[in-house]
Amino acid sequence: MSRFSAIRALSWPALACLLGLLLSAARAEASSDPSAPEHLGQFTVARLHYTGGGDWYSDPSSLPNLLEQLQLRTGLPTAREDVPVTLDDERLYSHPFLYATGHGTIALSPQDLARLRRYLDAGGFWWVDDNYGFDRSFRRTVSQLYPDDQLVPLSSDHPIYRAYYDLPGLPKIHYHDGDPAQGFGLFRNGRMVIFYSWSSDIGDGLEDPSVHGDPANLREAAMKMAINVCIYALTQP
Repeated sequence: MSRFSAIRALSWPALACLLGLLLSAARAEASSDPSAPEHLGQFTVARLHYTGGGDWYSDPSSLPNLLEQLQLRTGLPTAREDVPVTLDDERLYSHPFLYATGHGTIALSPQDLARLRRYLDAGGFWWVDDNYGFDRSFRRTVSQLYPDDQLVPLSSDHPIYRAYYDLPGLPKIHYHDGDPAQGFGLFRNGRMVIFYSWSSDIGDGLEDPSVHGDPANLREAAMKMAINVCIYALTQP
């Protein structure tokens, strides 16, 4: 697994300093090695290209906007773009943070479920953001991925809502069916391996302002939440 996973227990200021040093060294290494992996020396988000027919590519400007603001606000060196990966892509293990969204269906083969389980159990973190209509197939996928574990609702005082910004809970960005926004976590040996943001649509709030016309306060709430998820994933024990 990546070297990120070995230093999660540090506080954020200490972690930011150490990551900056490690990533700077990695960038220097990459500049002299043409075969070095893409984005070596920079934090980025791996976007899951899943099967089943759902629009895994939705909200295309969301993750580049998040990465830009993550660097500006926290000092963490980031790439300019996210990295699309499939579960059989060797690059998956170069990225400790995996993201998925969509409106449609996710359906993973037994082989892909095994690959995803191995990635998560090895220290990976998966943020799934329901873009409306994703819930049923995603929950079915989770039940196949970890039959003996389940998503549990997170209270508003969970550390993920305090990881960088102090938030009152998961913000609601789009109305959809009017259900309150709710965050869920799936834990393995005390560590959250999946964070699921439901009835919120954080990804839409991260998009360029002209895409959905969300007001500035909702876009800011979405950005703060997304940054919290990234920092939590990097710092949880």
